[in-house]
Amino acid sequence: MTIRESGEMYLETIYILSQKSSTVRSIDVAEYLGYSKPSVSRGIGVLKKDGLVEMDESRHLTLTAAGKKRAKNIYERHTLLSKFLISIGVDEETATEDACRIEHYISESTFDAIKNHIIKCEERQ
Repeated sequence: MTIRESGEMYLETIYILSQKSSTVRSIDVAEYLGYSKPSVSRGIGVLKKDGLVEMDESRHLTLTAAGKKRAKNIYERHTLLSKFLISIGVDEETATEDACRIEHYISESTFDAIKNHIIKCEERQ
């Protein structure tokens, strides 16, 4: 199943918000991302259909096991790419913004090479 960049952003946001609060709602996702509530509702509907997100009777969102795995992967890409860009001299704000764009398009092999490079650099320190 291939989800679009916005779907990945929703998954990552639900993951981040769920680390901070026991309840996450669509409105929380919309506010965090600065997206409209209708856009988020449509996106969440697609993620529910794909089995990545569940919504209970109180309209609280939770990630399924598959959704959590995908969200953690996206979050790892984001944090590691931010760290890499900062390590080569990019300011933190720009690095975070660029990592957010790159994380959705970088190949697995390139990401793994960057990850391995960072691990080797950290081992040398």
